[in-house]
Amino acid sequence: MSNHIFQYITIISAVLMVVMILIQTRGASLGAGFGGSGELFTARRGVEKTMHQFTIILAVVFIGSLVLGIVGS
Repeated sequence: MSNHIFQYITIISAVLMVVMILIQTRGASLGAGFGGSGELFTARRGVEKTMHQFTIILAVVFIGSLVLGIVGS
């Protein structure tokens, strides 16, 4: 039964992580990847920083639920 809990946590964290990655905006456009912009790194502030930290937490939860699901089975 507890193995199902880890499966649900894995699926939910994966979906949320994909959504969070997709809604994060990059400061530079596609042309910056080919040298079209002088500045590629910008400091994250406010909501953008919070979203970035939440994405990292979701990644840790995702990896943790995978490991615990494998160990627990």
